[in-house]
Amino acid sequence: MRLTRTTAATASLVGVTAVWGSTFVVVKHAVERMPVMDFLAWRFAIAALATTLVRPRAVTTLGRRGHVAGVVLGLALCAGYVAQTFGLQHTPASISGFITGLFVVFTPLCACVILRSRITVMAWCAVALATAGLALISLRGLSVGSGEAITLLCAVAFALHIVGLGEWSSSYNAAGLAVVQLTTVAAISMVIAAPASLAPPPDYGVWGAVLLTALAATALAFFVQTWAQAHLAPTRAAVVMTMEPVFAGVFGVAIGGDSLDGRVLAGAGLVLVAMYAVELGPRQAKDGDVARFE
Repeated sequence: MRLTRTTAATASLVGVTAVWGSTFVVVKHAVERMPVMDFLAWRFAIAALATTLVRPRAVTTLGRRGHVAGVVLGLALCAGYVAQTFGLQHTPASISGFITGLFVVFTPLCACVILRSRITVMAWCAVALATAGLALISLRGLSVGSGEAITLLCAVAFALHIVGLGEWSSSYNAAGLAVVQLTTVAAISMVIAAPASLAPPPDYGVWGAVLLTALAATALAFFVQTWAQAHLAPTRAAVVMTMEPVFAGVFGVAIGGDSLDGRVLAGAGLVLVAMYAVELGPRQAKDGDVARFE
């Protein structure tokens, strides 16, 4: 039974990464016609409302500690999406996807700092590979592009979210935890956007992007992710989610018009190698050997 749930959780996360990967191009085009914080406010408000309507009583089962966990996860999630969406204004969708994927390298590092889990030699090697890959993708002479730098912060925030979700998802109702997370992101986005505008999407195309990302890539995806991470260790979840930048690259080139030169492809290859290498060591040891908060 445990194997069946693990397999189902893995397959579900792969499906989620395909949806997430497809949205890089959609979001990039949308924020060219709509302020970033307005887009995020509408996206997460609709996602939170949809999730609440599906499971209206889920939040009441969390208790005070569950609500606190949901808010903390929501803060990390908000930081990740704000950085990613602003970064997309200055970075091709395919490159943004690969840099976002560095959350897989940062996940065990964050787990080490927060949960005091051990970092293997393989993990340090992966960090070196990822750094080299990021340099090939991002460096412009001796400087890093602003979009790439902002997106790198997104990867750190998503790593923190994965560690926290892996820590708390098995202890609280998945739907309730998802609702609190999405509501937190929506509330913060609205507060930031309101003084300037908080205007609705300007046309049907942007409305389509908002609804696609709100319902498929947010409400459904984060409910699935929260459920799946209750049955997968954080490191295993992270390696499955390395498919997101692959899908982002494919969609970026196929429908977004992105071009990947030899240097970017080499850098992306190093990033992908790092993403998988960072997981091989822990999985050969004891993947679940991670301290828990008490």
